[in-house]
Amino acid sequence: MSERSLAFRALQHPNFRIFIAGLAVSLIGTWIQSVALSWLLYRLTHSEFLQGVSNFCSHMPVLLLSPLAGLAADRFPRHRIVLITQTIFLFHACLLAYLTLTHRVTVPQVLILAVLLGCANAFDIPARQSLMILLTSKEDLLGAISLNSVAFNTARTLGPSLGGLLVAAFGEGVCFSLNAVSFLAVLASLWMLRLPPAAPRETHSEGGLAAGFRYAWSRPAVRYPLVLCGIVTLTNAPPLVLGPFIADGLFHQGATGFGVLMAAFGLGATVGVARLASMKSNLGLRKVAGQGALFYGLALLAYSFAPYFWLVVASSFVAGYAFFRQNASNNALIQSVIDERYRGRVMSFYTMMAVGMLPVGSFLAGWAAEKLGPRPVLASAAGVALSAGAAFLYYTRSMDANECIAQ
Repeated sequence: MSERSLAFRALQHPNFRIFIAGLAVSLIGTWIQSVALSWLLYRLTHSEFLQGVSNFCSHMPVLLLSPLAGLAADRFPRHRIVLITQTIFLFHACLLAYLTLTHRVTVPQVLILAVLLGCANAFDIPARQSLMILLTSKEDLLGAISLNSVAFNTARTLGPSLGGLLVAAFGEGVCFSLNAVSFLAVLASLWMLRLPPAAPRETHSEGGLAAGFRYAWSRPAVRYPLVLCGIVTLTNAPPLVLGPFIADGLFHQGATGFGVLMAAFGLGATVGVARLASMKSNLGLRKVAGQGALFYGLALLAYSFAPYFWLVVASSFVAGYAFFRQNASNNALIQSVIDERYRGRVMSFYTMMAVGMLPVGSFLAGWAAEKLGPRPVLASAAGVALSAGAAFLYYTRSMDANECIAQ
């Protein structure tokens, strides 16, 4: 079988095809809204600190609630959980559009809605990640995870570019409205899925939250990827929070420039995970994850010192390529070795690391940038990412291949 057919073998599963098509449409709307929301806060406040607070509010619930969400994903139908959370996302976008279009939107309202969004995300991500194996098979899991990342980052490429143009032409409210409409696609795809009957869920003490923590921490093949993912995610917060200040404050490129910067990161990520999808097995993912963290750190270092905007855009492309290869590799490493009984809980810990660490980084980045400026904060994050990648490769160098890949 050719590399190309291996990369897209997951698409042979009808449920996965249906779901990924609906999700891809919704993700474009999500990224349009993300750019519009960042620009709305920038327009209302011109404050690095409040940008950090907004990201903190939208991601801190993920850090706090993900363990409970993972337990729910192991005890209740994951498909139903995702249906509920996607409906909440639709309501959130509608309310944000109404407030903005009627000129009633205020910073406190944006922050409250960010908390609502974070609470829904805390339950959505572990359930959706755990659902992936039911849509495909264990053999096609790497391809499914990679193609899911391709969809996410293709949307991250198109969405910010469209978002920047739409904000400049029509304002933020139109962007929020388009995002609301886009959720109809993923809700339709979820209703169309034909899943096998759910297996009985554990409800006794062995199925508790503490058991999930013990299971994840006692296995190096799970623990090391989780730690690396969390640290690198922490360092990804500064470019997300400080993007408007880099694009407009330093280089005077406005909302369109911010959209281009975000799109470059997404395009790099799309290329990176598309290449990852062509791998024939999980063998070698450990090195891909560690090297991804190292190259991400180097790209972020170049991003922080670039004297020209086009160099910042190029650095953002490389950063996206490396960051998401690291992210998807860790996801596949973890999902390939975990026991199905613990899948929801372990993926909730992955969610805490891959998403939940963003509020900590966002808050610190906003606070530090107010005092030091964007460039020193970005350079410091680069140093942390480089250290994490080197430590991961060092501590996993003697791991037996059977500890890192599914048999």
